[in-house]
Amino acid sequence: MPVLPADLSTLDLARLERASNRDILLRTVDFAGKEVVDIGCGDSRLARLIADEGQAQSVTGIECSPRQLAKANALPAHPRVTVLDAVAQALPLADASVDVAVFFNSLHHVPQQAMVQGLAEASRVLRPGGVIYISEPVAAGSFFTVCKPVDDETEVRAQAQAAIEAACAGGLGLHKSADIVYLHQVKMPSFDAFRDRIVSANADRDAIFAQKDQALRALFTQVGQPLDDGGFLFDQPGHVCLLRKD
Repeated sequence: MPVLPADLSTLDLARLERASNRDILLRTVDFAGKEVVDIGCGDSRLARLIADEGQAQSVTGIECSPRQLAKANALPAHPRVTVLDAVAQALPLADASVDVAVFFNSLHHVPQQAMVQGLAEASRVLRPGGVIYISEPVAAGSFFTVCKPVDDETEVRAQAQAAIEAACAGGLGLHKSADIVYLHQVKMPSFDAFRDRIVSANADRDAIFAQKDQALRALFTQVGQPLDDGGFLFDQPGHVCLLRKD
């Protein structure tokens, strides 16, 4: 595995592989025929991708945000995807009942004091030989720049990385089998679409957008790369840890 800097925000973005979150996920984990839990599944679109493109046998999504749950429930039913209203630190699943657990940009949303417990719960529900896929955004890049005035996640993202290391050293039977950094690009068709995406994860951000509307609109167009179709492109480096259960 590569040796990464302690502070991932110091990564040289120009030297990173350009790859989408989807491609990194599907090439890193073999989902075919597996039972999967997607912890912090949001609107369930990733769970559906794992079921369809990853060909998973079943995917259970875990989500606690009422806004995200409403979006997930508004989508057509999927025969192999179920979404439950629950939290990472108390998974409503039996011991050794899944093959893969996914935290996609969600570990840093778990309360800091509960992050290691969330990983312990993922380990509990994993079968021996199962894996935990943890994808976390790095506090760097133009997408982080435009998000930072709304919610500066520098500290919580660092706490998520520390929780991963603590979980591996904490007697949970987990060891790191892959460490991947890459450059994902985020396409936003408009500022309003950006606002909706950021607020979906935390309704408290509504008030911040209302208060800083003009400044945020200016920053959005300043740091985003304009596209011919009127949208904007942003760089968001990502860090993936793959943990395997003994």
